[in-house]
Amino acid sequence: MISLSVTAFAQTVVKGIIYDNDKLPLVGATIQVAGTNVKAQTDAEGKYQIAVPSATSKLIVSFVGFESQTVSVNNQTLVNVTLASLNNLDAVVVVGYASVKKSDLTGAAATVSAKDFNKGPLNAPDQLIQGKVAGVQMINNSGQPGGASTVRIRGNSAITGSGQPLYVVDGVALDGRSARPSASAGIGTAPAGNPLNFINPADIESMEILKDASATAIYGSRAAYGVVLITTKRGKSGDTKIDINASAGVGNIARKVDVLTGDEYRAALKKYGLTSGDFGTSVNALDEVLRTAYNQNYSVGISGGTNGNTFRASLGYQNQQGIIKGSDFKKYSAGFNGNFKFLESKKLGLDVNMISNQYLENIAPITTDAGFTGSLISQALSWNPTQSFYNPDGSLFIDYGSTTINPLAALAANSDKAKVSTILGSVSPYYKITPWLEYRMLASVNYSTGIRRASTRSTLNLQGIQPSGDFLGGYASYSNTELVTQQFTNTLNFNKEIVSKLNLNAVIGYEYSNFINKSAVNTATGFGNLPLDYTDAFEATLKANRTFVTSYDPTTELQSYFARAIFNYDNKYILTATVRADGSTKFGTNNKYGYFPSFAAAWNIKQESFLANVAWLDVLKIRASYGITGNQDFPSGSSQQRFVYRTPSKAGDPIPQVGINNQNDNLKWQEDKQTNAGIDFGLFGNKLTGSIDYFNKTTKDLLYPQTAFAPAEQGNVITWKNLSGEIINKGVEMSLNANIIEKDNLSWSLGGNLTYIKNRVENLSDLIKTGALSGQGLSDVTTEVIQNGLPLFAMVTRQYNGLDANGFSLYTDDGFTKYYVGNPNPKFIMGLSTNLRYKKLSFSANFNGSFGQSIYNNTANSVLAISNLGSRNVSSGILALPVQESLANPIAASSRYIEKGDYVKLANATLNYNIGNIGKAIKSLNVYINGQNLFVITNYTGFDPEVNVNKSVNGVPSAGIDYTAYPTARTFNFGVNFSL
Repeated sequence: MISLSVTAFAQTVVKGIIYDNDKLPLVGATIQVAGTNVKAQTDAEGKYQIAVPSATSKLIVSFVGFESQTVSVNNQTLVNVTLASLNNLDAVVVVGYASVKKSDLTGAAATVSAKDFNKGPLNAPDQLIQGKVAGVQMINNSGQPGGASTVRIRGNSAITGSGQPLYVVDGVALDGRSARPSASAGIGTAPAGNPLNFINPADIESMEILKDASATAIYGSRAAYGVVLITTKRGKSGDTKIDINASAGVGNIARKVDVLTGDEYRAALKKYGLTSGDFGTSVNALDEVLRTAYNQNYSVGISGGTNGNTFRASLGYQNQQGIIKGSDFKKYSAGFNGNFKFLESKKLGLDVNMISNQYLENIAPITTDAGFTGSLISQALSWNPTQSFYNPDGSLFIDYGSTTINPLAALAANSDKAKVSTILGSVSPYYKITPWLEYRMLASVNYSTGIRRASTRSTLNLQGIQPSGDFLGGYASYSNTELVTQQFTNTLNFNKEIVSKLNLNAVIGYEYSNFINKSAVNTATGFGNLPLDYTDAFEATLKANRTFVTSYDPTTELQSYFARAIFNYDNKYILTATVRADGSTKFGTNNKYGYFPSFAAAWNIKQESFLANVAWLDVLKIRASYGITGNQDFPSGSSQQRFVYRTPSKAGDPIPQVGINNQNDNLKWQEDKQTNAGIDFGLFGNKLTGSIDYFNKTTKDLLYPQTAFAPAEQGNVITWKNLSGEIINKGVEMSLNANIIEKDNLSWSLGGNLTYIKNRVENLSDLIKTGALSGQGLSDVTTEVIQNGLPLFAMVTRQYNGLDANGFSLYTDDGFTKYYVGNPNPKFIMGLSTNLRYKKLSFSANFNGSFGQSIYNNTANSVLAISNLGSRNVSSGILALPVQESLANPIAASSRYIEKGDYVKLANATLNYNIGNIGKAIKSLNVYINGQNLFVITNYTGFDPEVNVNKSVNGVPSAGIDYTAYPTARTFNFGVNFSL
């Protein structure tokens, strides 16, 4: 699209602006006078000027990722050009160990570039793509700053392990674990940290999501749950450029759980005829532990280059308070990458990448496995709203004869601090042997270490913490974790037209990786309430009250051979074949190697002559693929006989060995077989583009930790084995993007995706229980199963039928039979994004949603039961029941607490104004207001329907159970970004 002024050609200097499809200026576009070496580049506002020899000269305009254009000057002095994006057909896509044109793709893959990311300050890269890609569900597990999230690609098929995709950063595959130690302050296990926290989202250029086996098989045994390729920003040749982004914001709780106020509580006591439990005041315990949280986020990037040598360096700082008092997250990050070329021919090159990060956490005392006594939020929700937090003398009220815990006392008594430091570095020399053959080597180290210091003072009335007899009370722990991953990769890339119209793009390679995991935990109890730093309290305890545990997993080694060939005939017919052989020390001696092939084909129908004259059709391609990927997401040494050493009874005695893992020489890879069929299309000048895919994924040879019955003397020892059952995920995913308005001063685009997924377990002989609940009356109670014929983690419990005339729960078959009553896996997931621009003002919004899943509300079940009345608070919904519930109604798991989890959330919205240049120094100044978690439409009564806090049973995770997690914050941020 070319916009020419009517100004007469009166001089030899031509000026203009280069735009993209959204009418946003392209910074760094190249303008060259045809037939000469005269070139110019656009500035931070997309502007250029160039001298031309004549009024009839032609300009060649180019930019990476866009279709080049040649335009005639035609006696004009102002020439504006809009470049068409190559996203629809010829964009370069990273697919693992190489790049290919999008038109050559035969698999299911999606690209999200920086301009399409969710906006505003975010902790980790996975939050950038929430709601952006069909078939991908991203759930925030916790509102704790720096907390982990769950990413599912095409459903859930993990009965052990995380079920998360493999993340690859600039060619380096990540371990997938966080170095933040799991040890806590003696009250339970806090949710895990996000293993991607070490990456500054501001440094990311794009993310590629590989979904089907054709795209992921090149990563073999680590690709069963999909692959996410993260490409960081690179420098560009030209003047040194400094990019600055700064923001500050505030956050408050997004939604609350309805409990009784002080006056409502007094009315409830009267309604039930209770004469005790009213302490005469009115308090809101949840508000007392919450606060308005402030955040700051700063990033600086410096980039440039000359003669083909480029660099980029960056610094980042984030300081985010949590909405719960005392919790926060600070992150310091630095990065550097460079591309250097040597020799006169520039055939020899070296890529260097480094990411360095340290983050500090103050972790809130919120756990998933200690019931209402081990979670600050549960304590606040259940606090009697008529009771003061303080004694008459101003000290905190603590009732040592009760299990009711003052949430303010819990805040005062608890300290939980973590520090995680990470360095990811790689060097990649390469040599361009011929124009079509390149050798590349990559060597990388990913080192991460975490330290956690946690304590709970003896002032808290919690069993095992409070003083009792000669026991002085108190609990402290000091723990550290060290994770090291080394990767060495050698590849040979071939890209050449081997005969007329037939092009071969191929890669072969060898890769070796090793993984090291070390940890140590010190704990101490019984040091009382000494006025010392708790780490000194270790010396003030009896030796019998101290523990020291070390762990050093067997080093896992992975050796791999891989190859991929893409044949493209006449840009119409494409065939792809991939194979990877992985050898891993994790598996039994009889199954060390696994083989993971895939085959795919595509037909670019639009390139056929019979469609050449169909002007409204720009892209039409059909794809089909089949392949196998694997999974080795389980502990190191699981196929080996393993022991732990115990302390001898007395000096001179032999050191006892206790078995923890039995040997299994036949342990083999878990396999995922996946079939995919899809269609890509572009209409009306690619103003409307989209894709539709059908997928069918079968997971077999399920890895499972079985409790062994023999040898009997080893007791409850684990034997890892492959189960005979299968988990099937099949469905349809659709994405659609429309550039509805494309004008100089006005543009509007809309993008959406919708995925249907059906999940089912088949051919599994044994039933596996999981989904453990927490809280009073619910110890050792499970509500989920992995069972033949049901969805994964199906909710199976009593069928609730209301209350009888006396206020007691009614169950089908009197509760003796358990029924399938809920599915935690969504049937539909969706995302919707829109971008609207008027002149220099722009607005973007991103919605995401999930439908068809159930949530088990453990909070309502255990924390807010009617039996609390008179001592603790209850759910306000209980008093609205048509039949008055009896105070003696037992707490029991049932379908009463299963709720629909459907929701639509406005997760991210940004209003931006482009001020432009200020003087000669400041370029492309933007100011913006950003909001996150602005509202959610749902009938769920908990804090947030995004529920995925895991409480595993014997290594088997749960799904869709609300364990009263850290609440989600609604945040508003004001920011600026500009270049120098």
